[in-house]
Amino acid sequence: MQHGATIEAGVVQRFGDTAAELNATAQGTILCDLSQFGTLRISGEEAQTFLQNLLSNDIREASASRAQLSSLNSPKGRMQATMVIWRDGGDYLLQLPRVLCEPIRKKLSMYVLRAKVKISDAGDEVVSLGLCGKAAQEILGKQFGELPQLPLGFISAGQIGVMKISGTRWQVNTSPQQAQTLWQTLSQHAQPVGSVCWDWLNIRAGIPVILPQTQEHFVPQMANLDIIGGVSFKKGCYPGQEIVARMQYLGKLKRRIYLAHIDGDTVPQPGDELFSADMEGQPSGMIVNAAPAPSGGHDVLAVLQISSKKTQTVHWKSLQGAALKFLPPPYPLPDS
Repeated sequence: MQHGATIEAGVVQRFGDTAAELNATAQGTILCDLSQFGTLRISGEEAQTFLQNLLSNDIREASASRAQLSSLNSPKGRMQATMVIWRDGGDYLLQLPRVLCEPIRKKLSMYVLRAKVKISDAGDEVVSLGLCGKAAQEILGKQFGELPQLPLGFISAGQIGVMKISGTRWQVNTSPQQAQTLWQTLSQHAQPVGSVCWDWLNIRAGIPVILPQTQEHFVPQMANLDIIGGVSFKKGCYPGQEIVARMQYLGKLKRRIYLAHIDGDTVPQPGDELFSADMEGQPSGMIVNAAPAPSGGHDVLAVLQISSKKTQTVHWKSLQGAALKFLPPPYPLPDS
């Protein structure tokens, strides 16, 4: 707030000028309070087995030096949440959208039964800051010394953990007691920006974030979790595993997530339907995530019929709505 932040529902929205902050995100080095996300703590001597039986990825591969992407799915294989997971000693921390923390905590608690596991909201214990830009690695290197080399690599320095997301994008997890001093230090070298800027970076990186409007709409492969490392096909059973595996080995995937742009000032919303002429009035897809783009309009991640994306013009909300302009994918797609 001392930096002029506008905070709504506990989330930092902006520092006065969203357009300028988006331009800084695209061209400079930025600092973002990731308050749009919350954190759940899974503790207890059976925490690993508990999560291994519930999540799409192999939790045994999350270590003191490696975070991971994963999802919680329904018995029908549809994603109820996507999350980033890292270790804190013997505990596991699950980061997911703030609005889903309590519903997912309750859902996970239903599976505890007699397991020696405790599930708690760690939102008051963990503050996550995002740093992005060409200077981000140098800034963090001066602050913490040696940094992780690989994406989702993780190091701990006392009560601070540093996670590499990509070559220019990093996440720092710290305690509320240290967060203010760390923010003051980092903000001397990076421009503070609002949450939509980090959301835009996730979209441009092709990293989907499931929100209440899109829960139980997609199997993980539709959202490219099989491509970006959010699914293990070698682990044992978990809710929806049979359907996810059948899709991988026996089925033909008909939908994928794509990066696109929509012109105009009206903000697309997660859950908005998409239409194309080949579907005879039925939706051909759905908006998963959307954020304002630095050049105007909005960039989106959208799950679409692969055939419609290849052969049709896809429109937002109706066949008369704004057309999606597809952008180069941030990673290779099997069907491209």
